[in-house]
Amino acid sequence: MENFSFLGNADIETIEKLYRQFKENLESIDKSWQDFFKGFEFARQNYDENSDITQNLDKEFKVINYIHIFRRRGHLFTKTNPVRTRRKYYPTLDLENYGLSESDLDTEFQAGKEIGIGKTTLRNIVAHLDETYCRSIGSEYMFIRKPDKIEWLQTKIEKTKNQTTFTPEEKIEIFGHLNKAVGFEKFIHKKFVGQKRFSLEGTETLIPALHNIIKTGSELGISEFIIGMAHRGRLNVLGNIMQKPYENIFQEFVAEQYADNISLGDVKYHLGFSNTIKTKEGKNIRLNLAPNPSHLEAVSPIIQGIARAKIDNSCNGDFTKLAPILIHGDAAIAGQGVVYEVIQMSELSGYRTGGTIHLVINNQVGFTTNYLDARSSTYCTDVGKVIKSPIFHVNGDDVEALVHTIRLALEYRQHFYTDVFIDILSYRKYGHNEGDEPRYTQPTLYKEIANHPNPRDIYAEQLVNEGIFTTEEIEKLELNFDNHLEEKLKISKELGKVHIQQFLFEDWKEFNYTECCDFNKHFPGTVSKDLIYQISDKINYLPEDEKFINKTVKLVEDRKNLIKQNKVDWALGELLAYGTLMYEGFPVRISGQDSVRGTFAHRHAAHVIEKTDKIFTPLKYVSKNQAHFNIYNSPLNEYGVLGFEYGYALATPKGLTIWEAQFGDFLNVAQVIVDQYISSAEEKWGLMNGIVLMLPHGFEGQGPEHSSARIERFLSLAARNNMQIVNPTTPANLFHVLRQSVLRNFRVPLILFTPKSLLRHPKCVSTLDDLASGNFKEVIDDDNVDVKNVRRLVFCSGKIYYDLLARKEELNARDIALIRVEQLHPFPKNQIDTIIKKYKNVILTLWVQEEPQNMGAWRHIQQEFKEIEILPITRLVSGSPATGLFKIHEIGQKEIINKVFRECICENKLKYCGLKCHDGSIREEILKQHRYFLYNS
Repeated sequence: MENFSFLGNADIETIEKLYRQFKENLESIDKSWQDFFKGFEFARQNYDENSDITQNLDKEFKVINYIHIFRRRGHLFTKTNPVRTRRKYYPTLDLENYGLSESDLDTEFQAGKEIGIGKTTLRNIVAHLDETYCRSIGSEYMFIRKPDKIEWLQTKIEKTKNQTTFTPEEKIEIFGHLNKAVGFEKFIHKKFVGQKRFSLEGTETLIPALHNIIKTGSELGISEFIIGMAHRGRLNVLGNIMQKPYENIFQEFVAEQYADNISLGDVKYHLGFSNTIKTKEGKNIRLNLAPNPSHLEAVSPIIQGIARAKIDNSCNGDFTKLAPILIHGDAAIAGQGVVYEVIQMSELSGYRTGGTIHLVINNQVGFTTNYLDARSSTYCTDVGKVIKSPIFHVNGDDVEALVHTIRLALEYRQHFYTDVFIDILSYRKYGHNEGDEPRYTQPTLYKEIANHPNPRDIYAEQLVNEGIFTTEEIEKLELNFDNHLEEKLKISKELGKVHIQQFLFEDWKEFNYTECCDFNKHFPGTVSKDLIYQISDKINYLPEDEKFINKTVKLVEDRKNLIKQNKVDWALGELLAYGTLMYEGFPVRISGQDSVRGTFAHRHAAHVIEKTDKIFTPLKYVSKNQAHFNIYNSPLNEYGVLGFEYGYALATPKGLTIWEAQFGDFLNVAQVIVDQYISSAEEKWGLMNGIVLMLPHGFEGQGPEHSSARIERFLSLAARNNMQIVNPTTPANLFHVLRQSVLRNFRVPLILFTPKSLLRHPKCVSTLDDLASGNFKEVIDDDNVDVKNVRRLVFCSGKIYYDLLARKEELNARDIALIRVEQLHPFPKNQIDTIIKKYKNVILTLWVQEEPQNMGAWRHIQQEFKEIEILPITRLVSGSPATGLFKIHEIGQKEIINKVFRECICENKLKYCGLKCHDGSIREEILKQHRYFLYNS
C-alpha cells in the first residue's frame, strides 16, 4: 500500500485507484493527467505540507472527494418533492463541509475530468454536479458492488447531466399521453360522481412513463411485457396503455350483470387485460396486465412466475425478449413482506426474470398514514438495495425527467439483467378513494395539493413558453379528447352485460371451463409397461465415470430391486409420473423448500457427485426429445414462492407445475395466494390454473406445526369444482392423479395432501400393473371383507387407513369395511352411494380421522352424508391441531383405532365381536350406546 497520509481527509480509495492507473498505464492517459500525476509522485516522495505543490494537490483531491460526495449523497438534496418541503440531512453539500471555500470557486481543477467536463473551475464543477444530482432526479447507485455497473451509470448520468434533450415531436407525443391521463380522470370524476375509481390524479406522469417503457423496450428487443399493479391508477392504465376500449371501462360503472362463465366477478379496478398493441414505429408488443386483489402486493410474485414461464417456454431462455413491470404504492412497497421475498428471489437461478422495472406511485401517504409512520427507512424503495439495484427518485411533476429516467432504466436492465427502481414522488389528489376526506388526517398537505396544478397543466405551460404549442391549441387538444370520451360513454350505455376478458386468453384457447360431470370422467392416460421399465431404467441410473456417496448408490440399487419385484413405492410412483409426462411432451417444474431431495429424504430427484458441487439429475435424460424437467430448492419463504409457481402455472397450461411445502402446516404463510387466487380466481376473473400443491400431512407425534396441512381450510373454500382436493394412499393413485391433471382438457388447482410416514411404509406400495392400467380412483373399496357380514362401514382418508388396516388384520375383522375417500372435492358421491348400497347389513357407519373434530374433513363429510347417519371418530375439539408429546399422541391414536374395533356393548364382552350379536329388537339400543361412547369417551 502506498503512503497517502499526506492527503488528509481526501477520498483515499479514489486516489489509490487513480494512482495505480497512473503507474501502470502512463502512456495511455491524457497528457494533462500525466503532468498532474508526475507532480503528485514528486509530492508524495518529497512531502512538505507548506509547499505550493502540496497545497494544490490537497485541494485537487478535496475536489475529487467533493465529486464523490455528490454521487453518494446528492439524492438527499434534490428538488424531487412537488408538494412537501424535503427533510433536512447533514452534513449538507456546502463547500466548507469538505475543506473547500468560495475563494476556490474560480480556481481551475483537473478534477473536472472525473465528470467529463475537463479541467475547469470549481464553480463549473459545482454547477455540473448540482444539475446532475440535485434537480428533479435523485440517483442512488454508489452502493452497488460491481465497478462496471457503477462506471456505466456514472458515464450515462454525468455525461448528460441526467437529462435528455427532447425533440419538439417527442414533447408533443409526451404531452398527448399526459393529456389522455389527466382528461380520463377528470371525465370519470365528472360523469360517475362519488364512485370509487382510485384515481391516478397527482401521478398522471405514470402514463407517458409506461408508454416510454414500451417504446424504449421495443427498440431494445423486448416484444412482451408482464405488468402487475394495485388499484391506484389501474383504470387509467387499462384505457391509455393497455388500450382496453373506454366504453368497456365506462360500462363497468353501471352494468348489472356478468356474461360468460363468471359467476361473481370483481370490481373494475381489480381486473386484468391482455392486448397486442402496435407502436408508432410499427412494432407489435404484447401487453399483459394481471388481475390483482386488494392485497396490494399479492400480484408481485405472480408476475415474476408468468414472466419466467414465458421466458422459458416462448423466449428460449432469452431475458432480453420479455420484461416484467411492477407498479407499487409507497406504503405497500415499504410495508409488505412479500416485496422483500420477491426481491430476494430475483437473482436465484430458479426464479430470475432478467430484471424487473419497479415504478412506485409515491403518494407520500398510505390511506391515512403519514409516510413517517409507514417506514423506518429513508426511502420507500430502500428494499431495492438488498440486491444492489439502482434507484432513482423523480419529481412526479417533471414528466421529461421521468421519461429520461425510464429510458435509462430500460437500457440498464437490458445490459445487466437486473431490477431497477423508479420512485415517482407525487401526491394523491383525493383521499384513499374518491369518497374519503383526507383533510381529517393531513390538512396541511391537502391544502397544498388543493392549490397545486396537475402535471399536464405544468407541462402545457412549459410547452407554450417554448413555442411548441399556443394556449388555444392546448385547449383544443383537451376538448377533443373530452368529446372522444363522450362518444365512448354513449356506446357503453348500449353494451348490456359485462364481459370479463380471460387473462392470457391466447395461451388458454385449447382448454375448457369445468362442467359438473368432468370429474366423473377418466381421461385417456394409459402407459405401457415397457415404457415404465424404460423410464425406470433412466431414473435409476448413475453415470459410471462419476463417484457418488455410498448411500446414494444404495438408494438407486434399492429402487432397481423394487422394480424387479414388480413394486413401486411413493417416490418411484411420483418420479415415474414425471418421467412419463415429459416423455409425452409435457414439461415438469417443481419448487419448494428442500424439494430436490425431499424434506423426508424420499425423492432424491438429483444426486450430488462426491467431492464436487456438480449435480446429476436423471429426469433430465429420460429421452432425446423429452420436455424440460426443472426442480429447485426454494428460498425459505412460502408466500413469494407459491405466488411465483401459481404465475408459472398460469402461463404454462400444457405443463405440470408443482409447489411443495416443507410441512403442510407452513402453507398458512401463503394463505393470501390460496384465498385470493387458487380458490377464487376462476369465479372472479375467469382464470384457469393447473398448479399442484403438495402438502405433507399426517399425525405422527411431531407437534402442532408438523402434523396438519389444514384440510378443513381447503374444504371450506371448496365449491363449484374450483379445486381438486386429494388425499391419496397409494403410489399408483399419486401417479394417476398427477398425470390426469395434465392430460385432461381443463385445469383446476390440485391440492395433494402427501404422506410422511407412508413414504417408507411396507404396505404403501403399488405394482407396475397398477401404473400401466387403470385410472385415478376417487374412492377405494375394501377387498378383504365378507360383504354380507359387514356390520360396520368405516370411511377414512389418508394415512390413518394404514393404522386401521393393521388393527383389522390383527383381528381378522372381515365384517368391517375400510373405505378410503381419496378425493374430498369434488365429492365422489356416486361412487360412495354405490359402495353404501353394496353393504346391505351395516349397522354402524363411521367417519374416522386423526384430526380434532373441528378440523380435518369431518364437517365436510357430515354435510355430504345427508341420506344416512354417519358418526365421527376423531380427536377432541381443539384450537391446536396436535400435541407436542409423542406419548400423548400415541394414546390418542390408539383410542381412535380402538373405538372402531371396540368390544361388544350388549353383552359387555371384553373382546371384539363386530356387532354380530345384534338383532332387530336391540339394533337401536346398540346405536344409541355407540353414539354415547363415540362422543363422550
